[in-house]
Amino acid sequence: MDVRKLQKIVVDALEDIKGRDIEVINTTKLTPLFDRVVIASGDSNRQVKSLARNVQDKVREAGGEVLSSEGEENGEWVLVDLGHIVVHVMQPTIRAYYNLEELWGGKGPARVRKAIAAAHAEAPADGDA
Repeated sequence: MDVRKLQKIVVDALEDIKGRDIEVINTTKLTPLFDRVVIASGDSNRQVKSLARNVQDKVREAGGEVLSSEGEENGEWVLVDLGHIVVHVMQPTIRAYYNLEELWGGKGPARVRKAIAAAHAEAPADGDA
């Protein structure tokens, strides 16, 4: 499958379930192992797992292959290996800590920090839950 078509399927699958701060990084000049890294945030373990599962389902429906998936047990960070594209679905605090955007030369930590600030603003105060 063409990498651009696969990328569209991945991004659409993430957007379907309200994945946040989706970033696509072209890695063709950085590594021969894959062509894109896609990073997205989910607000909870359940959403992270659902986002990763939706990506896998949509890729398979389109005739693509899912090589492997890791991290679905706890749902803080799920990696989906699609061959040409590696998808990272992470909770905002995990995403900020590992800062994969900086590692792969993406737009950088400013967007991630903004996402974390928004997540903390939406989180209920202790005793409100």
